Amino acid sequence: MANDESFALHHRSQAADDRALRHAQPAADPRRAAAPRPRDPLRRWRIAGLILPLVFLAAIEALVRAAVLPEHLVPAPSTIAQTLWQLGGERLGRHVGASAMRVLAGFGIGSALALVFGAAMGLSRRLDALLDPAFQALRAIPSLAWVPILLLWMGIDEAPKITLIAIGAFFPVQLSVVAGIRGVDRKLIELGEVNRLSRRALFTRILLPASLPHIFTGLRTGLSLAWMFMVAAELIAATRGLGYLLSDGRETGRPDLVFGAILLLALLGKLSDSILKAFEAHVLSWRDTANEPSAARGVR
Repeated sequence: MANDESFALHHRSQAADDRALRHAQPAADPRRAAAPRPRDPLRRWRIAGLILPLVFLAAIEALVRAAVLPEHLVPAPSTIAQTLWQLGGERLGRHVGASAMRVLAGFGIGSALALVFGAAMGLSRRLDALLDPAFQALRAIPSLAWVPILLLWMGIDEAPKITLIAIGAFFPVQLSVVAGIRGVDRKLIELGEVNRLSRRALFTRILLPASLPHIFTGLRTGLSLAWMFMVAAELIAATRGLGYLLSDGRETGRPDLVFGAILLLALLGKLSDSILKAFEAHVLSWRDTANEPSAARGVR
């Protein structure tokens, strides 16, 4: 009995000491507990990359004002900005919105079809041998060569414009999907076969993740071509859009309007590519490549 009482007293004393020790320890500082964010080694270069176009525009402004460049051929950036301002926010917004919606629709349709056909051709060599010659021949046709055909088939509404943009986005995405699937390491495929994965599981768990970098490269290329094909598409009896502004500026002899539309195309193309690039970085965050902060120390 005495031993039991002494054991109980010792147990209560030990518990009290543990509680006192916990109360004596300072609370963890959440700011210290949080891991420091990795420093971007290219931060200064990224800022310089944003400043460089502004420096170029300032140099053009100075050369035009000094009469080194003829203003009737190369308008000053301030003149271009004034022209865009005079168009008015509502009118300019209609042109930008019309072009953006056409690119969004055409790129969405073209890239979706390219993903389907590219995946099928990448998985089946027979289907690739059947369709690849026709696709390569169609890919070589210039964008303007499609215009009279689409006008003849679809009229002058929105359908031929969106179709032409979809054609421009289709081929680079399709080629990238095929190349991505064909470029998967054979050892990964053999590992899936050893683990008795089904064809569907082999595609979703091995082939698709391994080919995603190629696919995103094709999507970004297809998006840039979609903006290029949009200019040709808006030559099809368009009354709105940046391509229409280009054509209107050319016919009326207004280089400020032409250069203004070109600058807007460059800004919209860069913005859309940045959005797609950010989405790519989010989806492919599992990669451990030389571009990661931990491995980028030796990259100059």
